[in-house]
Amino acid sequence: MRIHTKVTEGLGIQIPVIQGGLAYLAYSKLAAAVSNAGGLGQITAMSLPDEKALQLEIKAVKSLSSRPFGVNFAIGQHGRPYEHMLEAAIEEGVKVISITGGNPAPFIKKLDKTGIKTLVLVSSVRQAQKAEESGADFIMAVGQEGGGHIGRADTGTIALIPRVVEAVSLPVIASGGIVDGKGLAAALSLGAEGIEMGTRFIAASECEHAHPAYKQAILDGSEEDTVVIKRSLGAPGRAVYTPFIEKILEMEKESHGFEELKDYISGEANRKYIHEGREKEGFGWAGQGMGGIKEVLSASEILRRLESEAIKVLSELQQRIKR
Repeated sequence: MRIHTKVTEGLGIQIPVIQGGLAYLAYSKLAAAVSNAGGLGQITAMSLPDEKALQLEIKAVKSLSSRPFGVNFAIGQHGRPYEHMLEAAIEEGVKVISITGGNPAPFIKKLDKTGIKTLVLVSSVRQAQKAEESGADFIMAVGQEGGGHIGRADTGTIALIPRVVEAVSLPVIASGGIVDGKGLAAALSLGAEGIEMGTRFIAASECEHAHPAYKQAILDGSEEDTVVIKRSLGAPGRAVYTPFIEKILEMEKESHGFEELKDYISGEANRKYIHEGREKEGFGWAGQGMGGIKEVLSASEILRRLESEAIKVLSELQQRIKR
C-alpha cells in the first residue's frame, strides 16, 4: 500500500515527504538517503561557499541516487547573491528547487521555461497567494511550531494549512512540528498533499554534519524545550533552548539591535553548536516536534516507519465511519 498525492505524482517520489533545507546540514549523503528511501532529499545551496561546491554536491547526490532530489535556496537569510549558484543548479540539470525567505518572484522568473519544479515556503495566506501569482508549482506552508525561521504571525500549522489550501489552487505541503506518520495523516486530513520535515532528519544517521550533542539535545528535549529568537529583528526562528540562547533572549529583551546581536545569531555561531557541539558558544534550530523524536534512525527507517504509521492511522480513521 502506498499514499498517492499530487506531490508524489508531481515530483516523481514514492512518499509525500520533503526533507527540509537544513542550513549547514543538508548535504549529499542525507539528500541521497532520503531520495533513495522514497522521499525528496535536498541540498542546501546557500550554506556552500560557491557554485563549484554546489556542483560537487549535486554530482555526489547523482552518484548515490537515481531518484529525484532538490536544491534549497534560502535567499532571504544569508544576504548573498544567489544568481551564480542558481545557474550552477540549472547547468547540473536539477529538477526541483525550493525557495525559502525573501521574494520568490525574481527567482522563479529566472527558472521560466527550464522545466524545473519550484516549491516556495510561506507562513501566511497572503504569502501563499503571492507565490502562486509568481508561478510557483507547489506551496510549502510552515506553522510556528517549525524549527528555523518561521512566520511573524505565530499561526500554528493546524490553523494555517486549511486556510492556505482554500486560498490557492496549487498543491500545498504542510510543515512545522511534523515528525511522524501521525503528522502526515493529520496534514493530509487538513487538505495538504504532503509534508516537509526538517528536525526529524537532523536526527538521521546520514546527517553526518550534525554533532552528537546537537542530536542528543533533540532526542532528550520535549515540545517545551525550544524558544523563538530574533523576534525583535523581525525574523523569528525557533531553536533548541541552551545557555547561549538565553543570552540572545536577554539581549533582545534589552532592545539590543542587529549590530550588537549579529555575532550571536551568525552562521558561525550556528555552526559552533551544530557542527562542534559548543552549546555555550552557539545555537541550533529545532521545531517543537522534537518531543516526538526518541532515537537516531537511518533516513530509510524514518520514512518506512512514517509511511506505515500514516497508512495505519488513515485506515483506522476510515473504520470509525459507520453507516
